[in-house]
Amino acid sequence: MKQLLNTLFIVTPGSWLHKEGETIRVMLDGQERLRVPIHTVGGVVVLGLSSMSAECMAMCARQGVAVSFLTDTGRFQARVEGETSGNVLLRREQYRRADDLERSADVARSILMAKIGNCRAALQRFQRNNPNAAGTEQVQAASARLQCLLQDIRQPQSLDSLRGLEGEAAATYFGVFNVLILHPSTAFVFSGRTRRPPLDPVNALLSFYYTLLTHDVRAACSAVGLDAQVGFLHRDRPGRPGLALDLMEELRPYLADRLVLTLINRKQIRPEDFRREESGAVLLKDEPHKEVIRAWQERKRDEVVHPFLEEKMPVGMLPFAQALLLARHLRGDMEAYVPFLWR
Repeated sequence: MKQLLNTLFIVTPGSWLHKEGETIRVMLDGQERLRVPIHTVGGVVVLGLSSMSAECMAMCARQGVAVSFLTDTGRFQARVEGETSGNVLLRREQYRRADDLERSADVARSILMAKIGNCRAALQRFQRNNPNAAGTEQVQAASARLQCLLQDIRQPQSLDSLRGLEGEAAATYFGVFNVLILHPSTAFVFSGRTRRPPLDPVNALLSFYYTLLTHDVRAACSAVGLDAQVGFLHRDRPGRPGLALDLMEELRPYLADRLVLTLINRKQIRPEDFRREESGAVLLKDEPHKEVIRAWQERKRDEVVHPFLEEKMPVGMLPFAQALLLARHLRGDMEAYVPFLWR
């Protein structure tokens, strides 16, 4: 399946991608650095100042390979993809549902229940694995508060109310995130989420992995015929992939946050792997970028038993599985959308 194939990451500035036959050829300083058959590629992500020929973009589009262009900080710039697949009736139902605030709230509630539940699972996992760590009382209190918010969010309410509960849950979770970081260096102290730009190494890693996850979720939405721009929790805004942002909410604790903690706590990433810009932004250096991407690719190859489908699959298939479940719900094959819950 296309969704199982690897993403090709271009991280070296000045790289030039062009088409040769049915392959992507990567050139740097006039020398060939890589040649990849297009049928083995699930997506292309270009970081920083590199470029791609029009013929190469067209080949990717024809083969259903989405190409995303990011800044060297990991911020999304543009995306090139081919024709959206799937039944137009599915997308029309998606649009009707998104225009109905009450029905949108039903989908958003399922997503947020999973997001909060998965954040709580991350805290509980830390408590089990580190019973004597400093700050475990704070983690236990945060876990209890998330459980209360889960009870509140189960009740029918407006989208605005749901967003308010989500905001409190996020503040509770990230309020103890620093406790989960066991690295002794003060460089990895986390005092809260900062974006655009990230102001410390932890936020730099979180933002980078969230961007990669968005790329994968957008591709999954397109693969099942959904419009990644039209969400239920995240409302329409020009250039914002609302549905992709919706679906990634439930996956962030399990896929991105967990990997960030693993890299830091196992000392696979070091304070000297980051640089600080004059603006205050903290960015990964070029070589550590490769390690962070390698860890992401390896994480996607890990296997998990999907709690609802009861099938073993690579972790990288989760965005596709969730997009497929949402499509089934919108088509009327399932009474409700079933989100991913980390057990």
